[in-house]
Amino acid sequence: MAERKAPLDTASETWNKKPWRKLAQHVYRIQKRIYRASQRGDVRTVQKLEKLLMKSNAARLLAVRRVTQDNQGKKTAGIDGIKAVTPAKRLIMVDQIHPKHWKQHKAKPVRRVWIPKPGKAERRPLGIPTMLDRSKQALAKMALEPEWEAKFEPSSYGFRPGRSCHDAIAAIFLAIRYKPKFVLDADIKGCFDNINHEALLKKLHTYTNLSHAIKGWLRAGVMEGIDFTPTKQGTPQGGVISPLLANIALHGLEEAITKGYKRTEEQPFLVRYADDFVVLHSDKGKIDQIAVTITAQLADMGLTLSPSKTRVTHTLTPYQENVGFDFLGFSIRQFPVGKTHTGRSPQGRSLGFKTIIKPEKEGIKQHLRETKRRLRRLRSRPQWQIIKELNPVIRGWTNYYRTVVSSKIFNGCDNVLWHQLRQWTRRRHPNKGSQWIRKKYWKTEENCQWMFATPEGAKLRWHRNTHIRRHVKVRGEASPYDGRLLYWSQRLKTHPLLTGTLAKALQRQNGRCGWCGLLFTDEDIIEIDHRDRDRNNNASTNLFALHRHCHDERHAKGAEDRYQSQ
Repeated sequence: MAERKAPLDTASETWNKKPWRKLAQHVYRIQKRIYRASQRGDVRTVQKLEKLLMKSNAARLLAVRRVTQDNQGKKTAGIDGIKAVTPAKRLIMVDQIHPKHWKQHKAKPVRRVWIPKPGKAERRPLGIPTMLDRSKQALAKMALEPEWEAKFEPSSYGFRPGRSCHDAIAAIFLAIRYKPKFVLDADIKGCFDNINHEALLKKLHTYTNLSHAIKGWLRAGVMEGIDFTPTKQGTPQGGVISPLLANIALHGLEEAITKGYKRTEEQPFLVRYADDFVVLHSDKGKIDQIAVTITAQLADMGLTLSPSKTRVTHTLTPYQENVGFDFLGFSIRQFPVGKTHTGRSPQGRSLGFKTIIKPEKEGIKQHLRETKRRLRRLRSRPQWQIIKELNPVIRGWTNYYRTVVSSKIFNGCDNVLWHQLRQWTRRRHPNKGSQWIRKKYWKTEENCQWMFATPEGAKLRWHRNTHIRRHVKVRGEASPYDGRLLYWSQRLKTHPLLTGTLAKALQRQNGRCGWCGLLFTDEDIIEIDHRDRDRNNNASTNLFALHRHCHDERHAKGAEDRYQSQ
């Protein structure tokens, strides 16, 4: 048995002892050069550097590691059924994804998986490529992303490194806070499913070998069970490179709608997150012209606007019986107010209205339905398990909305949750009185607040425990490939979705991984490690933020403690 295990142990040791920090730095240096060459418009240099990057051993190692160790879907198999890749197979895969082998290995069809859309009866189709194809796509993305980050418009926020929903919402607030405007609230019908392949490849305008590879992934087809369906258009949702290709397909909308405007004129303002976007302008006639321009622009890519989801509204006054709009789960609207509550211009003049951004009503209802559903499902489980189940749901939802006007809504959600918990306790003890139930499940703190808590100290996290913290929008054309690593690490430490223990660890470590010492990026998956390996010791000096792959390496058999070198 020992002889059989030896090769696996040797491969694991070889994989873990790769100089990952130097490899990542080498790849980033080339990506930064691609970004700067793309900014200059030097196409020849861009393509030469992309070829250099994709052939490098460092990039191929990092691509395989990202797909097999880091990505959330690493345990989801394609049509070949492979989901767990051993270190020995990873090393083989590094050689297989070299660009010189791409013509020999045809892309395999993606496996169709249907997932429910949150709060809707519809389901979203995902296409899961094989692990080998995912690694190739990750390698291609490493080369293409810096080139297109230098080209993408500053108003694009979806599926881009270093940008988020909160940046898009902050951009909308800055655009309307001093002046009410008409809004073209648009949605593209089946964006991922209808992109024209030939138009996309023409727009991509990359070198032949890479263009053929991308064309192969686009036309690989779909396997649902034993049924094969060819793909003549669209990009599969679920592929590593699909979000980047969708952004490339939609690139140019802002330039198209602002073309012909003089500097002295009011410019239309577009904010796009993936295939959802809004256009803001104070003139209704201009909005109608913009809608025509966008329709023509999308038609070139084989796309159309969804009639049922596209509408025109106004941020302050009723238009077609609508006021304000919903975007990315937020409700954005302006309210007429008196002089004591009004917003003010930079010159101090009263505006007569106030811009309020809140969680949308449907999102609130969906969240409370989710807590109710979990309580019903766990109606026979102990209290500590209820707390363990609900706390991540409450924390994640409130963190998403902590950057806007949410305090009253958080309090309202707590009132509903209190009634849900009260119903849960009564269902468990139908023959007990309210006093007995209260003593068993509820505790009072020093501030006289009632807490749903166990005698051992486990507490339910209320919505109101999340404090409001405003989000600072990302700089216009800034990119993680521009070399300003300190700026991006500082932004990551204040990211609205990174709070609590993880945020404190990032603050102590100055945005660096406690194991490899590299600065975290927005795309990295970060985990908390207990240095003494005691999961019950949650002292701040014992908790460190690590990359997911660094966390795996840290707990690998025979791994040396490298914390002392940080």
